[in-house]
Amino acid sequence: MQIEEQSSAVKLPWAHLRIPPFPQVAIRILQLSENELTPMRQLSALISSEPAFSTEVLTIANSAMYPHRFPITSVLQAIAVLGTNSLKGLCLTVGVRAYLGSSLHNQSLRAIWRHSMACGLIAHQLAEAGTIDKDAAYSAGVMHDIGRLALAVISPQKYAALLEKHHGSPVSALEAERELFGFDHCEAGRHLVADWKLPPNFKAVVSAHHALRRKEDPWNLAGLINVSCRIADAVGFTVFPGCEVMPYLDLLQELPERERRSFCPDRELLAFDVCSKINAAEVA
Repeated sequence: MQIEEQSSAVKLPWAHLRIPPFPQVAIRILQLSENELTPMRQLSALISSEPAFSTEVLTIANSAMYPHRFPITSVLQAIAVLGTNSLKGLCLTVGVRAYLGSSLHNQSLRAIWRHSMACGLIAHQLAEAGTIDKDAAYSAGVMHDIGRLALAVISPQKYAALLEKHHGSPVSALEAERELFGFDHCEAGRHLVADWKLPPNFKAVVSAHHALRRKEDPWNLAGLINVSCRIADAVGFTVFPGCEVMPYLDLLQELPERERRSFCPDRELLAFDVCSKINAAEVA
């Protein structure tokens, strides 16, 4: 049974929902690229097996998101030029956009895509300033809201209406989601990590990106995504218009000293850079 048929007061068990699968080629690339010994030609063959997917991968690889000196004309060349880990993030970018599909035409749901992209791009910059792998950070940032993607896909109109009318902190939206669906997007994300057999470290990322962070908490991938998510909000990429955001300078104070020294101190400059890259991906 589809969730649209249910009253918002009805709590549906997770197992009863018909959630469309994430693009399998993107998940398979994610799984294969975890193995450093996977041959480039195997990855190339997998991506090329889906012509529409591979075309979009090449289009974005040649966009302003990935500046390089000469055109990339094949998937194998894209792997050689960008690297396996960077290509993994690119495939997830294409996968997220494909998963939302026609929902991208809805401005309220398109904000989920733009927030996910902003989180990934900011996470990449934060990781570059420290010791966490930048490509892993980008991938985790793009996928941190997979639970939201599921809510948008299974009930686009109702979820869009929730986002349009809700006012409060990002955490407050979780309760509104529980009232409508019987679970929130963090809980949905945890199920999807298992159902889609995503890398285990994604579980902490999807679970903890709204958790309250303390200065003494460890600086790991989940912590980096937590802060990146809130920075994305602070620079203008909120998921819902009535979202309350933390001041940018306060968020910078949550960063470890090394990351804080190297990260962009100017909110407007960061917002422009992130917006330019998202626009490049959208145009592509």
